[in-house]
Amino acid sequence: MASMNPTQIFQLMGLWQKFTANHPKFPNFIKAVAAEGMKEDTIIEVNVTTPEGKTYCSNLKITKSDLELLEQMKHLS
Repeated sequence: MASMNPTQIFQLMGLWQKFTANHPKFPNFIKAVAAEGMKEDTIIEVNVTTPEGKTYCSNLKITKSDLELLEQMKHLS
């Protein structure tokens, strides 16, 4: 995986700030999940409904390597 340069990191941070301004409940949701401690074998489910009403649903079970990625992502914020 290629490393991000500082400009890309600042752009990402700006986009995250805009995202959280548009969706203010989402960071609190993430904090609540993190407070419980994401653990191996936790299941994350995502549902998407398009404006036309088509739905997509998927889930994943967290692995040890996923936890390592999530830990590294914490250090980016």
